Amino acid sequence: MGPGVDGDQGLRKSSLHGRPRLQLSLLLAGPLGWLGIAYLGSLAVLFVAAFWHLDSFSGEVVKGFSFQNFETLWNGDVYRTIALRTIAIAAAVTVTDALIAFPIAFFMAKVATPRARNLLLVAVLMPLWSSYLVKVYAWRTILAEDGILNWVLEPFGLKGPGFGNVATWLVFSYLWLPYMIIPVYAGLERIPDSLLDASGDLGGRPWMTLRRVILPLALPALVAGSIFTFSLTLGDYITPNLVSSTQFIGNVVYSNVGVANNLPLAAAFATVPVVIMVLYLLIARRLGAFESL
Repeated sequence: MGPGVDGDQGLRKSSLHGRPRLQLSLLLAGPLGWLGIAYLGSLAVLFVAAFWHLDSFSGEVVKGFSFQNFETLWNGDVYRTIALRTIAIAAAVTVTDALIAFPIAFFMAKVATPRARNLLLVAVLMPLWSSYLVKVYAWRTILAEDGILNWVLEPFGLKGPGFGNVATWLVFSYLWLPYMIIPVYAGLERIPDSLLDASGDLGGRPWMTLRRVILPLALPALVAGSIFTFSLTLGDYITPNLVSSTQFIGNVVYSNVGVANNLPLAAAFATVPVVIMVLYLLIARRLGAFESL
């Protein structure tokens, strides 16, 4: 038994020795197979289902090629409004997170001591350790009519935004802020301090150094962070359900899959954020954002 086993092991070793491509192929076969079947396969089914339609009499799904769903989306004002609202909120969240994340990331990368930098990194990542639903429900409690925000503002004659688009923007900006800070921090950390010193030696004021040296070099990192904030907002449906009564793309897809039982229309509408993100990723690639991920 012993020599036979050793012989089999030696045969396997000899078959892989000196063949790095085969070793790499065997190593990646499982993850790539899962990616191809579970992720790309589900996307393929999504695109195929978008061209199906419901029978007007029986309500059953007809698995035949048709542009009926896309015509409904194109001609329906309500769907265009929902799509534009979702894109606008995603863009507003991305800009807000970029404005908040940049000074925090710059302080962490160029100003803070190593000890303070580590503490700030922990502080940035700590919200990711808690449940998504817990954070959204916490914001729901804060923004409620009898919530703590109105309680604080009431003595000044002010009132919080309540539930709606503003609340959705606030909650999304909070949820995705760490996903913007980390790529921007990584991008700023790679900028040599000698470039900042050289700008100062040449008479560049801080704002000029920021505009002409730091921002151009940090732009790929900002775009990399925006990929997360924009895409996550574009497809989310839980936060709008909890802190708003307005409809977003995710809400319409969810309701058509469940309550309305119109899978083809849901699949067609789900292709909208996919197409938007493909175009967004192509632009991000041209700007070098993938190097900062």
